[in-house]
Amino acid sequence: MIVRASTAHDAPALATIYGHHVLHGLGTFEEVPPSAEEMAARRQAVIERGLPHLVAEQAGQVLGFAYAAPFRPRAAYRYTVEDSVYVAPEAIGRGVGKAMLSAVLRDCEAFGIRQVVAVIGDSQNAGSIALHAAFGFEHAGLGQALGWKHGRWVDIVWMRKALNGGAATAPEAPGMILGGP
Repeated sequence: MIVRASTAHDAPALATIYGHHVLHGLGTFEEVPPSAEEMAARRQAVIERGLPHLVAEQAGQVLGFAYAAPFRPRAAYRYTVEDSVYVAPEAIGRGVGKAMLSAVLRDCEAFGIRQVVAVIGDSQNAGSIALHAAFGFEHAGLGQALGWKHGRWVDIVWMRKALNGGAATAPEAPGMILGGP
């Protein structure tokens, strides 16, 4: 398995993997799977900011994708990103998420990011919670019953990880990393 930068040609695989999680999971609160064209546009928005958008691939098959996107659009959040990790159902439990999250964190650190936030759908999402904990993410909060999906209320688990000294010091380059209004 290799982890590499995603390309525009990966959009159909991204849509298939994400669509499965939209329809069958609680890790995302979307309820209608986006098209390959929409996934390509979302990917492009991440890439244009210089942030990582990666896929794990084996024998020419995309097994998952992961990326970091701006946490919120306001300028004060410019050193904080939110990570996302999605693994094809047939590849869950094979180390795909671990390989991708490791690479995303490495790229975010190199970019100068100071905080990475994981917003995990479903407080019972043991796999994603454990994955993030294994990389040193700390629990930062629980939003109870914030979403309604698959006929039930769904919690959000917030986790966070500091990079590049986190909040211990001011950023070396206080200018615009991610921009914002």
